[in-house]
Amino acid sequence: MSAVIREIGVERKTFTLKARETDEGFLVRVFKLYSPRKQKSRISLVAHKREVSGSAIHKYIPEFEDEFFEKDRNGEIDHERNFIIKAYVFGSYLDRNVSLERGGFEFQMESDLILGIGQTQIEHDAALIAREAMGADITFRQQRKKERVQTYVDEEAPWHKAILEKIDLSSMSYNPTNEEIEIRLQKEKFANEVSIRKDVARLLTENSLEKVKESVMEIVNKVSGTSKNDLIHYIALRRTILDIFGKSLEVDESGSYSSEGVVHDIIFPRKGDSDATSFHDHNLWIVDERLNFTTWVSSDVPLGGKNADRPDLLVYNKRVLFRGDNEASNPITIFEFKKPQRDDFVNPSSHEDPVQQIVRYVNDIRDGKYKTPEGRKMLVAENTPFYGYVVCDLTPKVETWLEREKNFTPMPDRLGWFHWMGNINLYVEVMSWDKVLKDAKMRNQIFFQKLGI
Repeated sequence: MSAVIREIGVERKTFTLKARETDEGFLVRVFKLYSPRKQKSRISLVAHKREVSGSAIHKYIPEFEDEFFEKDRNGEIDHERNFIIKAYVFGSYLDRNVSLERGGFEFQMESDLILGIGQTQIEHDAALIAREAMGADITFRQQRKKERVQTYVDEEAPWHKAILEKIDLSSMSYNPTNEEIEIRLQKEKFANEVSIRKDVARLLTENSLEKVKESVMEIVNKVSGTSKNDLIHYIALRRTILDIFGKSLEVDESGSYSSEGVVHDIIFPRKGDSDATSFHDHNLWIVDERLNFTTWVSSDVPLGGKNADRPDLLVYNKRVLFRGDNEASNPITIFEFKKPQRDDFVNPSSHEDPVQQIVRYVNDIRDGKYKTPEGRKMLVAENTPFYGYVVCDLTPKVETWLEREKNFTPMPDRLGWFHWMGNINLYVEVMSWDKVLKDAKMRNQIFFQKLGI
């Protein structure tokens, strides 16, 4: 190594800032400092040929955070010739406004209301000259950072693709973590939403039809783009949930299947209801998309106190139709889940016949025996429709039981069976876990394909 410090020739060495009464000129000299150990690239403000204060350059340009390396004759990185950048700033403004002890300057760190120029303004423009001095290296690092963020969005957060096309990443740290990237993208998303709301509010107060026509399509496109990001996020979450659900139906390393509780909790957490479990925290859509729009759900909670029977899932749908004398009827759906590959519930000695359990729940609800855990009255009329679903694996033993003992009819794909009990207004389906997963994937596959996930 021929020298510890070597000056870099730069095309632009000066810059001008406007003070309160005049323009002030500054000179920047940029040096390479070799073998810096733990030092960082730095801007130093000089007064009367002595360094007074300064800041790390990566405060303004994050790509200066790491040290640099020279290249050998073959263009390869020489790890033994590492260096940082030192940018020294000179100017009469600095000479005039240094304190008597030369421990600092008279002007403020930010914009100075009295003198007109603050330290950050000087350092910012000096950092730009340092960036020009290290042009190719900084451009390479900025491109690598952009690729890092692009990889995160492609693999972890595809719903941010539209945001990434417009976002300025220059202020993001040089080696951002996933969390830092997500926070930055969320800030940009929020800023876009605020801007859209302002544009919409302005549009709604506009009296000129011609001006409305000019701006309405632009605003609609912005709204559509933001909504698409949220949709991609939601669909990507569904894709992950289906993958987890599919895994839960497979045998583990010991050759055992997941318990009923595992698959139950994926669909809807046990011991809870929709007052405690929000729309975003359950996955009822796996079974039936309509269940996302229910008004109340009870999951594995006794209907009539601690010792009462409890269905795996009891759902109160919204009032969706009128019958008879225009009296509102409130559809109620009941689910029973059985462990994958379990079929002992069809044995004559079993007390866990899921179809009979659903019939018993329906009759007890119709007879007014139960209230919700909060003491709410269950709204049931003579014409209230009930839907019962049993989800289990359709082993040959179960299929024989459904056909010969329960008088059920097979669906065309034979992955499900159904039966209508007109006397109690109950429609029951017995579905395999494979059918639930297959149908959920089929309903969502077009979204996965369209959104590229």
